[in-house]
Amino acid sequence: QVVFALNQTLLQQESLRAGSFQIPYTTEDLIKHYNCGDLSSIIFNHDTSQVPNFINATLPAHERITAQEIDSYFRQELIYKRNARMGRRVKDLLEEHPDKSFFFAFGAGHFMGNNTVIDVLRREGYEVEHTPAGQAI
Repeated sequence: QVVFALNQTLLQQESLRAGSFQIPYTTEDLIKHYNCGDLSSIIFNHDTSQVPNFINATLPAHERITAQEIDSYFRQELIYKRNARMGRRVKDLLEEHPDKSFFFAFGAGHFMGNNTVIDVLRREGYEVEHTPAGQAI
């Protein structure tokens, strides 16, 4: 699986460089939607947008199964579990120090797809609000 993942990642990077494959959004798109608080945008609704895409229709059936297993593993380990850990850390700090104010900043990847840090905190009963760029806190 490691060799397969490495080969697929390299093939995807070669396709990007050659211009035969394009990412559907740019970094600027990501920043714009993030700054506007548009976390429901199509960009932020892709669970795997932060990891290489191993699944494609041109793969033979046995390789497609491997790709799906790797994709599922990455989604679970690199996205869902990481966001759950981050959310628990925020929750623990808030509960350990209820008399203090906190400011938490996260990379955009923590807001993408399902089971985001925000989702974790909302399930715990917290109200989470976006502060637009330029707005005083």
